[in-house]
Amino acid sequence: MASISNSKLLKTTGIPNTKDACVVIVRTEWNDSIVSALEEGCKKALKKSDVKNITVINVPGAFEIAFAIKSYWEKNKKSKKNRPHVFIALGCVLRGDTPHFDYVCKAVTDGVVQLNLMLPVPTIFGVLTVDNQQQADERIGGIHGHKGEEAAITALKMAALSL
Repeated sequence: MASISNSKLLKTTGIPNTKDACVVIVRTEWNDSIVSALEEGCKKALKKSDVKNITVINVPGAFEIAFAIKSYWEKNKKSKKNRPHVFIALGCVLRGDTPHFDYVCKAVTDGVVQLNLMLPVPTIFGVLTVDNQQQADERIGGIHGHKGEEAAITALKMAALSL
């Protein structure tokens, strides 16, 4: 089982100065209480690293994340102030009684992969794909750590590759 205790991810030493990074968080409105906790943890970790340029974009659901990221990039790629150095996709897809869960999870995963291959800046996958509320709770500060904080640290490490 994956556990944050067997990872060096949370060791933030060695991340170059990323205080001038522009970080764009694209978060879903669906499963808002879970996603809000992910966003809160994400922002907390970014602010701890002195990142000040944080933009949050809300989209209805996980399926819409890739479009929002591509659209934001196209509108801001030449901007001196708002050109993103990294995107963070935050969402939560809870398994239901239909195959819809599988379709949405595959679509959002494939979308983030395509963005990482297409854009010159990374997109971090901070979307929970869980069977139930308990599994989500375990990933927003429970036994599996805080996936919002992990997404932010991953974003800083990846943004540092191109800063």
